[in-house]
Amino acid sequence: MALVLPKPTNTFQAPIQYKEVKIQTSIGEFELELYYNDAPKSCYNFGQLASTGYYNNALFHRVIKDFMVQGGDPTGTGRGGESVFGGKFEDEITPKLRHTGAGILSMANNGPGTNGSQFFVTLAPCPWLDGKYTIFGRVKSGMNVVKRLGLVPVDKNSRPLEPITILQMTSTPL
Repeated sequence: MALVLPKPTNTFQAPIQYKEVKIQTSIGEFELELYYNDAPKSCYNFGQLASTGYYNNALFHRVIKDFMVQGGDPTGTGRGGESVFGGKFEDEITPKLRHTGAGILSMANNGPGTNGSQFFVTLAPCPWLDGKYTIFGRVKSGMNVVKRLGLVPVDKNSRPLEPITILQMTSTPL
């Protein structure tokens, strides 16, 4: 009888490993720490898109008070964006990482295996998101800016009334 070992879930080896991403917005700056060991593909995608200027001038197109802020769609509609892998990529769900409070960085998606360029940062605990969205980092500094972003006036579709723009994102390799 042969021994069957479980298939490793994260075998992706990025050519560059990013540890941090700094986001300069029209209302201030915050910095994100990336969890490369838990979500290498998501971290590489995010860091690489940031380093190439992909996110520059994109909007935070969705803000829901006491829940989350979402950005990363260059079309500003919430329907666009793509990954560095040429389309969508699979989730990297890690049971030990949970949406336990404000400042959790996750990939936004439309269902399993639909990660592209969009991301969100939580404003409160969101346990109902666990197992559905890849957590790949957290706010390292500037949480006050993220909280301010979460308080901006929005329309009935959760779009900020005054655009909140990502002016520049820079990524720091390991």
